[in-house]
Amino acid sequence: MANISFTSSITKFCLITITAILIFFTLSTAKAKNISTKPFQRIYAFGDAETDAGNTKSSTGPTIFRYVSNHPYGQTFFGHPTNRYSDGRLMIDFVAENLSLPYLPPYLNEKANKSHGVNFAFAGSTALTHNFFVNNNLTLDTTPVSLQTQLGWFNEFLESEGCKISPSVLECEAEYVTDALFWVGEIGANDYAYSYRSSVPTKTIQELATNSVIDFLQALLNKGAKYIVVQGLHPTGCLTLSMEVTPTNDRDNMGCVASVNSRIYSHNTILQAKLNGLREKFPQAIILYADYWNAFQHVFQNPGEYGFDERFKACCGTDGGTYNFNVLFPCGSPPSTACDNPSKYINWDGGHLTEAMYKVMTRLFITGAFCDPPWSHLISKKMQSG
Repeated sequence: MANISFTSSITKFCLITITAILIFFTLSTAKAKNISTKPFQRIYAFGDAETDAGNTKSSTGPTIFRYVSNHPYGQTFFGHPTNRYSDGRLMIDFVAENLSLPYLPPYLNEKANKSHGVNFAFAGSTALTHNFFVNNNLTLDTTPVSLQTQLGWFNEFLESEGCKISPSVLECEAEYVTDALFWVGEIGANDYAYSYRSSVPTKTIQELATNSVIDFLQALLNKGAKYIVVQGLHPTGCLTLSMEVTPTNDRDNMGCVASVNSRIYSHNTILQAKLNGLREKFPQAIILYADYWNAFQHVFQNPGEYGFDERFKACCGTDGGTYNFNVLFPCGSPPSTACDNPSKYINWDGGHLTEAMYKVMTRLFITGAFCDPPWSHLISKKMQSG
């Protein structure tokens, strides 16, 4: 067994080394030809609050977290609120930094420079359309924005840039679609939250929500998208809000809400199987699955290795107590306060993560073993294609 393990390790090392050499060679060739060594010149981002860089604000975002435009949101990095649901940067911000690109402007900021991409993510968004929740009397969904809404915004953006869109043809410069990176952040978590303990079966949500994500991805691929990263869902049963509103006998081996995490885990399993079908249908595209579940679980079970002291309690909240969370007075409300060192916390406001956790997650996606295929594969393929 030891010899097999050793041989496997050597093989993996050789593959990584070869990939690194190929990337280095490609970069060197590009420099020699005076070509930009940035693999991507544009990024388009989609998703919910974990990716939203300012499309919502206090008056338009989710009802529970209705003070995102107030201090102390944004305090760690920006020094002021930016309508990001964290104390600083999000994963998409760290991705942009890694690719030497500016932070993506929110789509709804009409005055922003969008020459390097656009962020269409909207806090509270769902994979399913808002009408689904209205028709099923699921009143927790107060955000009339879904993944389909964001796709519509993307089409509007392309048309504003001079692209011609018809049901069967997209006439556009390659830089706008074919050469761009599409980052599909977490989407679907709100679908489960809005339907929790309702009469709509979980399996119905799982099937419809994953189909909606696949339909969205297929729409992008039909437009010519070739480089796509799709985030899975992280264990939302480990969020402060989930812990606060559920009974203590509903816990899993991580100490999180078992009933919530079970739904999320199944969602990810179904989504991955459907992504394999897309890869077969579009073999020319590179479709990465960012395994948010296992990356999050790895850190959650080894917090000290990544500098975290507190796993469950919200850094920003009200009332102290076990979780420092009060749904009536969330982060940013007049009575709320923030902890002295957010980098020691995983949960920021009870429903979203700290900049420190987003930074670790991004690093694990880009340099670790939590993307399938690896991030380096996507980059090398893009650099080889020019």
